[in-house]
Amino acid sequence: MSLYDSEFSFDDNLFSGDEKEIDAEIERCRKAVEDGNIYTCIETVEDTLQICVDNERHREGLYLINKLIEVAPYNSDYWVKKGIFQNGLFYFEGAVKSFEKALSLNPGDSEALIDKAAAEENLGNYSDAQISLQKALSNDPNDEEAWFNLGMVTQRLNDFETAIDCFNKVIELDSIFVEAYYELGFCYENLGEYNSSLNAYDKFLEIEPYSANGWYNRGVVLGKLNNLEKAIESYELAVAVREKFASAWFNLGNSHADLGKLQQAVECFEKALQFDPEDEAACYNLANIYEELTDLSKALIYYSEAIKINDEYFDAYLARGFCFDTLGQYQDAMKDFESAIALSGDNADAWYAKADLEYSIGKLQNAVDSYRRAVTLEPENFEIWFNLAETLFELGNWVEALEAFENCNLLNPGDATSFYAKAKVNLILSRTRDAVVCLKEAFKLDPSIKNDFAREYPEIKSSKLFKKLLGEH
Repeated sequence: MSLYDSEFSFDDNLFSGDEKEIDAEIERCRKAVEDGNIYTCIETVEDTLQICVDNERHREGLYLINKLIEVAPYNSDYWVKKGIFQNGLFYFEGAVKSFEKALSLNPGDSEALIDKAAAEENLGNYSDAQISLQKALSNDPNDEEAWFNLGMVTQRLNDFETAIDCFNKVIELDSIFVEAYYELGFCYENLGEYNSSLNAYDKFLEIEPYSANGWYNRGVVLGKLNNLEKAIESYELAVAVREKFASAWFNLGNSHADLGKLQQAVECFEKALQFDPEDEAACYNLANIYEELTDLSKALIYYSEAIKINDEYFDAYLARGFCFDTLGQYQDAMKDFESAIALSGDNADAWYAKADLEYSIGKLQNAVDSYRRAVTLEPENFEIWFNLAETLFELGNWVEALEAFENCNLLNPGDATSFYAKAKVNLILSRTRDAVVCLKEAFKLDPSIKNDFAREYPEIKSSKLFKKLLGEH
């Protein structure tokens, strides 16, 4: 019997008291145990243990259950509860041992097997967890909780097809097992089966219409289906349910931006930052939008904030460098491009940006070196080869320029400009026939280049020999 009147009121095993009342009840129970009265208050201790389970008071619960085990070491239920508290305290190895002890006392305890599987999963021992759950299902093939947990374990192993089978079995056994619909949505999404995923989330939300995570995930799937308007509606419902849902505000901002609704996107990213001030991606996206709106001063502020949050944010350094470049702040731009290179090492975009800036400030040889690094990293990039070729041309490195223009011709045989540039190099090198071949190709691809040629080389254009070579009369 209890040594005191309990102030607890149970309703579906949930304690209705506030935190102070829970603390007081646990303390009274602990004091009774320490006073040596455990034999006369076992029922009270068991009630208090359930309150500890319901309110995640794992440390206090572990203390009390150890006291009960001291006086009843062969009670399998006590060992199960000990394992539950150990799980809650992240003592997963100890939890497994407690569940094994419970099962040695009661081998048919499916709940102990399910709880043991949870501890094994937390340890990353997924194969052991699967074995425990399969044993539970051999005891009771219609245990929806065991099927659900088996689905979760196989999901962790990225075996989404098997996980889907498990979750569908859960729903077959219990059509309102709401978590199963949610996990089905996740599995189908990972398999790229977006319509099936959307259907699963819709069923989940029919049962749990106030789930912010459900509306959020539905928005993600709709975004992947390119249904941005509907995605926006889902994200708006997510933040209506949970205003401080920073990720939902972030995705809402992205969706508005993708639709060109830049002001709405700005408002959403600002909300995301309000609730998560350390979100460097929100800062970066805000900066992108302000850059698109040509408000470079604000763009610089947010790129800088992103870098302040994450000083290894490659994209932010590169983007801020472009802003500085546009504003004519070349020294600052160069610092950012060099920081981006230092962070990435082998990123063609960073070397390309540095090369373009070096060209702009007249450091042509440095630009050539940087362009060469960029094309080494992206040998199929036509634009980098073309800029390299033009820079070599300006430096008077005719043979190297010719080789670079030849690469341009190979990469983009439909570009008239690179054929015309190659013709000019051949003229300088007195390779007349090669020049004619290139001019013919350039004129064929873009007849307007004939006017450029006549303006730049009037004496050659009027030459009878050259007209003959070009097939003109």
